[in-house]
Parts: sequence; structure tokens; C-alpha cells
Amino acid sequence: MASWLSIPVDSHFSLANIPFGIISTSKSSVPVPAIAIGNYALDLSTFTKAQGFSSLPSFHPHLDVFHQSTLNGFAALGRPVHRQVREYLQAVFKNDTPFPSVLKENAALQREALIPLSEVTNHLPLQIGDYTDFYAGRNHAFNLGCLFRGPENALQPNYNSLPVGYHGRASSVVVSGTPIVRPTGQILTNPTATPKIPVFMPCKRLDIELELAAFVSTGNKLGQPVPIDKAEDHIFGLVLMNDWSARDIQAWEYVPLGPFNAKNFATTITPWVVLIDALEPFRAQGLEPGNRDSLLPYLREKRPDNVFDIKLEFELRHSKEDAPTRISTTNATNLLYSFSQMLAHHTITGCNLRTGDLLGSGTISGKEPKTQGSLLEHTNGGKEPITLSDGTTKRIFLEDGDEVILRAVAGDVDGAYVGFGECIGSIAPAVNFTF
Repeated sequence: MASWLSIPVDSHFSLANIPFGIISTSKSSVPVPAIAIGNYALDLSTFTKAQGFSSLPSFHPHLDVFHQSTLNGFAALGRPVHRQVREYLQAVFKNDTPFPSVLKENAALQREALIPLSEVTNHLPLQIGDYTDFYAGRNHAFNLGCLFRGPENALQPNYNSLPVGYHGRASSVVVSGTPIVRPTGQILTNPTATPKIPVFMPCKRLDIELELAAFVSTGNKLGQPVPIDKAEDHIFGLVLMNDWSARDIQAWEYVPLGPFNAKNFATTITPWVVLIDALEPFRAQGLEPGNRDSLLPYLREKRPDNVFDIKLEFELRHSKEDAPTRISTTNATNLLYSFSQMLAHHTITGCNLRTGDLLGSGTISGKEPKTQGSLLEHTNGGKEPITLSDGTTKRIFLEDGDEVILRAVAGDVDGAYVGFGECIGSIAPAVNFTF
């Protein structure tokens, strides 16, 4: 689709995308909804006040959602409304727009509502009530299982039957660009000693996890599970996610209840929510469960193309002056379970999800070298350092000052990419404690 607005051919935010987010500017510190298109953000609050939706009368009862400081109100309207608004905005920006007076020929509104992305501050797109992280990347689960238990027992007996997950910490989910303070906690520095006595110290094995995540749009009532064939209609859209992990803290604490402080200190997401409809052309088949009988009927989807062909990459550099080193490239087709399956399983007990809840996919890794989504896998459990682009600097886990850059994009046609932008976090030193 051609646009009257100049959009770089390699932009993640082509006219085929139209992702939604929350922005503020130096002129207005009040966060407002926006879309990203090319190198610009369209301030939807200003656009709405200027009668930008005058040619979409069906949306008029809901105009107030674009004067709110989060996207929760818009998300709660449901997928049919999201689709209408996205398609309308696409039409507004098309070169042959049927609504030229709305924006194309309205220079004053362009100056007021179209803001360069370099001049906006991004905020969390939705208020997150609950956050659940799954473990749907089977290659990652297998790789870690091999490190800890050996290849014969790499996957637990339940893995091919259900989307394994744990409840994360919603309050520490942050938007891309937020510095990550190195966590401090209990670490067992001598695992072979008897008795086993931990040391209180900063994390030495700080890692990343390359993931996608889904925001819930419409929730379900307590006691009423969401059927698998209805689950996708409860998803607002996807973001790119880095689930930071303190591997040494995790190794001591995770028995018997799993991750806690090793995961609760920070999770970074991209600021722009890519709607499910934007990803529709990129449907693909994920990993096969191996034995279909292990998947119970409530998790069986009718369509095989239940995940999306989204290319992901992970780069690392020690400082902004250094050239980044590409550590990994992989694809979201390396998921065993879809977000629909995750949502259906989450609610099968009657658990009530709510608008703004966040569901992480788990680390997405491939099978080939340099396709793993964590440093723990890349370095073979910390035994094989990675050499960075300067040829001398090596990494096993993250050091203070390191900057991690994740990217994700669907499509291979110039001018029609559906991307997520960058998910960035830099490591700040641990806080000094005095007892």
C-alpha cells in the first residue's frame, strides 16, 4: 500500500502495520494514545479532537478511549472495533485515500498531530494487572534441560501436554530504553560444599530471554474458561519482550516453587502493540507436539498455522560507542504453543483474565548455532565465551554497561514490513547495601 506520507521502505511501521502505543512530548507531558507510521507518531487524542474520526461514525460512541493515558479502554472494545479503527487509519494514510480532507490535505492538523518519533517519549502501552510467562519455546526448554539433566531427560513428562508457565511480576514490566539495575540476592557460590550456605551478592550470571508477549483485550468471567476457538479474539496484540534473568539467583531459589527473585526485577517490552490483524498475512505452523494424543482436546486448534512467521534477532554491545555484535537470529515459528493455546490453558480452571494482562511466550530459540534466545544457551552454560565485534572483548553473561538490543519483524517486502521496533535495555550497577 502506497502512502502520501513519506515512509522509509525498511520501516518496521509501514502502512501495513499501524501499531498502537502511548506517547508524550516536550510540549505535552500528558501521555496519550498514538499510532506509529514510518518515522512519525500520530497523536490520536489530537486527531480525535480535530474530528479525525468524522468518517467513521460507528466509532463515535467510543472516542473517549483516545483521551486516556493507557490503551486499556481501547483494547477492551474488542477485536472487531480494533479492526475497524486500524483499517480506517490505513485508509486515511493511503495515497488514494477516500478521506483526503481528514489529514492528507489538512496541513494544520499534520503539524499538530504528526510528531517525529525522535521527539516522543514512549510509555507502557497498557496498565498491566497480571503478567504470566510461559515456556513455549521447546528448543530453549530442551537446551536448558540438556544442560541441567542431560538429553535423555531434557524435557519434563508434562511438556508436550500443556503450556508450562509461572506468574511473573507486573509492577517491574518496563518500556524499552529503561535502564536495568543489576539484581542482588542469595547465590550459592560453592554448590559442592556441605552444608550449602548462600552468599548475598550482586548477580554474576545476568542473562536475557528473547520473547514475544501478548496483551489481553477482553477478559473472561471468573469460573468461565475461554474455548480454544475463541481465544484469539481475547488478544489485543503482540509486543517484543526481554525477560531478564538472574541465573545464579534462580539456581538457588527455584526448588521447589520455581522462579521468584531471579525474574521479578525487570521485564522489558517494546512500546508499540502490533495488532493480531496486522500479523494475519504471516501465519505459519509452529513446532509439532510429537505425539498429538498428548495434547488434550481443549488445546487442539483447528488451523495448523497458529503462530506467526516473525524474524527475531538479539544484539549486544558494551557501550553506545561500540559496534553491536549480532548474537542470534531466530523465528517465532520455534514455538510449540500459540498464544491462543496459552490463553485457553490459563483460563481452563476458570481463572479470570482481564484487559491489560500480559502473556509471555517464553524464550524463542532455534536448533542451529547462533539461533538461541539466551546467553545461557549460547555459552553452553557459561563454558564457552562469546567474542564481541572488537575481536577481543568476550562475554559469558552481561556486564555493567552492556546494552542489549532485540528486534522483531514480519515480512520480506520493502515498504510492507510489520515490525515491533527495538527492545533495548542497558545494565546499570547493582545497588550497594549496608546492613
